[in-house]
Amino acid sequence: MRRSRLTGALISAVSALALTLTGCGGNGSGTDLRTGPAAAPDRVEPLTTPTAERRLPVTVPSADGRRVTVTSADRIVPLTGSLNEIVFTLGLGEHVVARDITATFEQAAALPVVTRGHDVSAENVLSLKPTVVLADTTTGPAEALSQIRDAGVPLVVVKPAKALADVGPRIDAVAAALGVPAAGTALKSRTQARIGAVQKKIPAHGHDKPRVAFLYLRGSASVYLLGGRESGASSLLEAAGAVDAGKESGLTKDFTAITSEALANAAPDALLVMRKGLDSVGGVDGLLKVPGVAETPAAMDRRIVSIDDGVLLNYGPRTDQVLASLVRQLYEDGVK
Repeated sequence: MRRSRLTGALISAVSALALTLTGCGGNGSGTDLRTGPAAAPDRVEPLTTPTAERRLPVTVPSADGRRVTVTSADRIVPLTGSLNEIVFTLGLGEHVVARDITATFEQAAALPVVTRGHDVSAENVLSLKPTVVLADTTTGPAEALSQIRDAGVPLVVVKPAKALADVGPRIDAVAAALGVPAAGTALKSRTQARIGAVQKKIPAHGHDKPRVAFLYLRGSASVYLLGGRESGASSLLEAAGAVDAGKESGLTKDFTAITSEALANAAPDALLVMRKGLDSVGGVDGLLKVPGVAETPAAMDRRIVSIDDGVLLNYGPRTDQVLASLVRQLYEDGVK
């Protein structure tokens, strides 16, 4: 019983970490999201089309049920990597004064780190004298957010993105809070158009769609999880013309511990992993040693799709690049 409780707690903790990773920063425009000497710099691509000036003050709804009035966006602190990415891509990067540790793209890399996902330092945030702070519903601890609010700083909470359908509303929410709704509309249109362009190039497979299992790996901690319906990967896989093997096999939660039985039920033709996770188990050869993996059709064909941790489940302005990399590796690269 004790071991069962510990296992459940570990899975819950890692699930929270995986959700945090959906907000991480990653590679920039033009990047193929794979390592190699020809890899493009880790950058975001700010809007270049002129948009209307900032309209402040504004009062906007916050995902925590409050209404927040923002009077200035001169000093912005986004508390997740994905929010950093949206703000920079809206063209407001010069006003960002801090970052989450996961915002690793080039334009934000020199900013001071004030949060590590679920470990926000209210003192560090307030020391930078922000005029507005952006968070999402996974940001914590709650005490730190309360401290920021009690100091009189407007704090706007937005819903996290777990599917392609969330991309537009999330961009709109951030743009509205910063008083740049026109830029939000432009960025949303650009992002949706680019995602659509990638989808048009996906090979038609009829009913014979590849079954892809999303694995969350942290070899140093002996954590090996199989993604289910709530992992955040389903929308991306389905957009790529594939089937989420974990979801299809009946896994209704976000993650479950990898077992031979679970993988046999999923029967994946390919495995989707985060690159750091793959590295943590010793690459493809190490992954094949995880119990149950070697017996899957994916392992037999060595069909492993790896994408940078920071952008895989981001569902933001660079999702078209993530989708393009997934499609390329799944359909064009063949055996890795």
